[in-house]
Amino acid sequence: MTIALNPLAITALVAALDEHRVITDPGTCEIYSHDETPRLCLPLAVVFPRSHEETVAIMQIAIECGIVLIARGAGSGNVGGALPSPQSIVVSFECMNQVLEFHPEDRYIVVQAGVITGEIDRIAREHGLFYPPDPGSAAYSRIGGNLAMNAAGPRAVKYGVTRDYVMGLRAVTGTGSGITSGCRTTKGVMGYDLTRLLVGSEGTLALITEATLRLLPIPEARATLRVCYASNSDACRAVSRVMNQAVIPCALEFMDSFSIRAIQAAGAATDLPTGTHSLLMVEADGATDDLPRQIHALQAALTGTGMLDLQIASDKNAVAALWTARKALSHAVKAIAPLKINEDVVVPVSRLAELVIHIEHLAHTYRLPIVSFGHAGNGNLHVNIMVDPADTDQMQRAKCALHELFSQVLALGGTLTGEHGVGSEKRPYVTMEIDPDSLTIMRQIKQQFDPHNLLNPEKLLP
Repeated sequence: MTIALNPLAITALVAALDEHRVITDPGTCEIYSHDETPRLCLPLAVVFPRSHEETVAIMQIAIECGIVLIARGAGSGNVGGALPSPQSIVVSFECMNQVLEFHPEDRYIVVQAGVITGEIDRIAREHGLFYPPDPGSAAYSRIGGNLAMNAAGPRAVKYGVTRDYVMGLRAVTGTGSGITSGCRTTKGVMGYDLTRLLVGSEGTLALITEATLRLLPIPEARATLRVCYASNSDACRAVSRVMNQAVIPCALEFMDSFSIRAIQAAGAATDLPTGTHSLLMVEADGATDDLPRQIHALQAALTGTGMLDLQIASDKNAVAALWTARKALSHAVKAIAPLKINEDVVVPVSRLAELVIHIEHLAHTYRLPIVSFGHAGNGNLHVNIMVDPADTDQMQRAKCALHELFSQVLALGGTLTGEHGVGSEKRPYVTMEIDPDSLTIMRQIKQQFDPHNLLNPEKLLP
């Protein structure tokens, strides 16, 4: 049965926005009924604010009418963070796509929540600066979604994650109030740090409308190494050696044997030496004169048992060629099975080899292809359990493998999510990691920010 939105709410929303930015037709609502997870839920409507003030108005109408609001950027998340709830309205920030201020002399930019992440980096680079966080979705994801999930990417090993570049925010809480947090200086300790609290809160505490982001100067030069190993554990031990010496790479990516097979089946990385079962992509950047020293140090750390081949590229085209395989991976993996259960676990780098060995054990025990790749320099692996959702037995085995994976990650001193967030998909596992007293405080924070429980309910907290 289709449930219609309260006519009074429609009237109020149209008055606050306009009739072209309050959409209730089922065809449009279906587009916004899901993110990258396989589940979907049809919202009552989709609204498109253009300003902080319009977002305040939407929140106040939601409170008055008792309507749940789901914040949405590009819908590129894969944990159900932007999945609508029953009888909810999706607040899409794609019309809030303006750069409000840009101060290259002070290395910061102020943007609305709907600006595409890659566009921020492009603008910064025109002035000799760059925006360091580089999630794989940067070409199409919106900064609001990155802020909500505290997104990261390959450069996080050296430069950190989204939260590390947020100087301040404007947001609308579940009380209908607009708040401003942070400052426009690189130092500032006035009051509680609401900025860091809101980044990563997955739209459960407030609707982020604007962000002040820190930028850095572009490094003069960079070089990339592609290193092949005879086994996954050989590569992981090399990662540990790299992260225990003085030169910090700006990227350190790992691909396991299943990953290599997938990209080779897709026609990439066809030049790997025979016997390659694992691959590392390592990148260094910095001053041109210093780059040879960095490469020499990284080569020394990468060389060891099981290394089969090491290639270096420093010119732009050669670097792009070496990264082709890594960028082809996400699409290549989809050819293995109809559904990938995509996890982003993290362990201390010194325990990475143990984790990879355990994943190999799970693949054998549960008779499932498990493809592992990711940001090895942070100990952050994307573990993809490949399944056919129509196969009941396979899905049950995958569920058991997933629980065992999470248990092992925690036993190794790790965490169950490094950059994708919790959303609805990982919510059942939160109590495996977070203790009851801490969860009580988190629920109290949620109640303070969102007393009516209208902001992205049934997400993040169990």
